[in-house]
Amino acid sequence: MQKPDFKAVLFDLDGTLLDTAPDLGNALNHVLSSFHRPLCKYQEYRNIASDGAKGLLELGFGEDIVHIDFDKARQKLLDFYEDNICRETQPFSGVISCLESLNEMQLPWGIVTNKPGWLTDKLLTHFPIMASCGSVISGDSLPKRKPDPLPLLTAAKQLAVEPEDTLYIGDAIRDIEAANAAQMISVIARYGYIDKNEDLTRWKADHTIDAMEEFWQL
Repeated sequence: MQKPDFKAVLFDLDGTLLDTAPDLGNALNHVLSSFHRPLCKYQEYRNIASDGAKGLLELGFGEDIVHIDFDKARQKLLDFYEDNICRETQPFSGVISCLESLNEMQLPWGIVTNKPGWLTDKLLTHFPIMASCGSVISGDSLPKRKPDPLPLLTAAKQLAVEPEDTLYIGDAIRDIEAANAAQMISVIARYGYIDKNEDLTRWKADHTIDAMEEFWQL
């Protein structure tokens, strides 16, 4: 395989590298069950999975969220998720082979996520390939998080590459906004947690891939 023009790759985590929606949805349903609320189905919470505990609880409780102890519900969700963080989570198709190819070509790669560090670190230990990750920036690693470019710029610095020589792949508009602000090459992971009716042209990304197997076609 010919070595590409870019010198490093940064990835979002949830919805880009790992399909974490099933375990996040299970945590939401655990909370809903404890409040005797109807459970949510996979197709309902899949595209909310990247929005954190707040987004999941807002989905599950709807307008009634103002009538619950939000902090208590959020902590219950996070505790359950931490204890069951990798029951059903799997890498998306093509992810492992992509990371292995980057390693073989000695191209550095990293992860920039808004997930809290204590959850990010615990989740990554379940996947041996993640040990070769050159930089991990979580949502609480720095004073600012995506869509601010600071996490991406910090990761590029840790990988010793210039931002303009770096790809950033993510499945949320905040990912693309951060990449564009950092002057990186922005790539939408269309297979991630994106509504099928979303107008992706407004994101102003440089590229879009429908599966990680398309990565090397960039």
